[in-house]
This record gives sequence, C-alpha cells and structure tokens, in this order.
Amino acid sequence: MSDVNTRESHWDEVYRTKGDSDVSWFEEVPLLSLELIAANSGPTDAIIDIGGGASRLPDTLLALGYSDVTVLDISAEALAKARDRVEAEGGKAEWIVADVTQWRPGRSYDLWHDRAAFHFLTHPADQAAYAGVLAAALRPGGTAIIATFAPDGPEKCSGLPVMRHDGHSIAAILGSGFQFEQELRHDHHTPWGSVQRFQFSVFRRLAL
Repeated sequence: MSDVNTRESHWDEVYRTKGDSDVSWFEEVPLLSLELIAANSGPTDAIIDIGGGASRLPDTLLALGYSDVTVLDISAEALAKARDRVEAEGGKAEWIVADVTQWRPGRSYDLWHDRAAFHFLTHPADQAAYAGVLAAALRPGGTAIIATFAPDGPEKCSGLPVMRHDGHSIAAILGSGFQFEQELRHDHHTPWGSVQRFQFSVFRRLAL
C-alpha cells in the first residue's frame, strides 16, 4: 500500500501553492457530474464527493437545493479553500479530511461521487481498500459515480502516475456487490486548452 503521509504532503503542497484554476482538473461548472448526480439522486439524498479538493461541485449542489452534501479529501489545504468559499456564499456542507483508503464512514450515503481520485490508486491493496470503504459507505440501492482517466487518457497527473480505467476494470475491482450500469466518455478541457480523455462509470450498490 502506498504511503498516506506522502500523498497528504503532495496534495497539501499542490493546494498551498496553486490557485483553483491553475490545476489541470479545474472545472468552473462540473456539468457531467451534475447531470449524473441529478439523474441518480434527489435533493434530500446524502451525497459524498470523494477527493473533492477545492472543486466547485459542493457550491453548485447546494445552490441547486441539495441539503446533505459531504466532501472528503486527503488535503486539509484543499478543503479549507472549498469550505471558506462555500461558507462565504452562505452554504453549509460537511468536510472530512481523510485518505479514502483508510477512512471509516460513520453513516450511510445515497450517492458516492469521485471525479479523478480513484485513478491515483495504482496499488492493488489501495484499490481493494477503496472498494471496501465504498461498500461500507453506500447504502444498498445507492449509486456510485466514478470518473477516471480513460484507457487513452494521460498516464500521469500532478506529477504522479495514474491507473487508467474503463467501467469494466473498475467493476472488477468493486466486485459482485455492485452492478455496472453505465459508462460515458468525456473530453475534459484544461484551463490552458489541452484535452484529457476521461470516462465516467455508474454503479448500483446491490442489496446485502
């Protein structure tokens, strides 16, 4: 399993030294995430954004009337940025500083959203730990939306190697407790105009 302290230090340094739009994954409005969340949840559902960093997703969800939004990230620096911005707009969310592979959820969620955290887990032990946490956090019948670099996407991000996926490779890691429902291709345009090829996969948590 990879070193959690090294991951934490890396991401704190990224968010300490770069502005929101100075990172390749920045989206002013996360349209595809919002579309998939809207198609698979309602405004009172409990939603958790894994590896949310300083994303604009919680702001937008709250503005759309979602009332139970949680953001988890390994970087306290990232979450402080997001929390200050959301609270300045009058929003309220729950913020959890944790490495997802070691987190122990204290409640159940209706929808799990992860845009580009899972693909940084390149070790099988980390991937298995992630799958275990997802199974523990998501209620039966709940939805998991997991976005990664596609098989023809970048091999690295933020100086780190990534594991590129399609829906079937993620399904193999998640195991029989999840039903693979949908996969969408997405070309993400970075703030400086390059294109990164992503895939978004949707899974349903099966009844225990």
